[in-house]
Amino acid sequence: MAVYDAGDASDIPEGTFKIAEIAGRSIGIYNVKGEFNAIHNYCPHQGAKLCKGPVCGTTLASNVYEYIYGREQEIVRCPWHGWEFDLKTGKSLFDEKVRTRCYPVQVSGGRIGIVIGSG
Repeated sequence: MAVYDAGDASDIPEGTFKIAEIAGRSIGIYNVKGEFNAIHNYCPHQGAKLCKGPVCGTTLASNVYEYIYGREQEIVRCPWHGWEFDLKTGKSLFDEKVRTRCYPVQVSGGRIGIVIGSG
């Protein structure tokens, strides 16, 4: 595994993100409520640039005719077909088998490091 420098943490204030090219990969780095998360900028459905989609929340489990909105700033929605993915885990919200790749993030000395494994 290698840790790649992705810049200053101060360059990504809470609620924002940036897309970086790291080790030949396009990776979205998000500051979600003060915690940094990194996902592959690729939708597994049809290859859209996933990180070009809106960061939002989603509807939560609720009673019939009741709509509860939650998880604000924790979900990215694909700009092509609206598939939603958890920014922390990369899992889709509709099928446990579908996900986008997540990368571990390390913050040290105010710098963001993205961990990319060899396997």
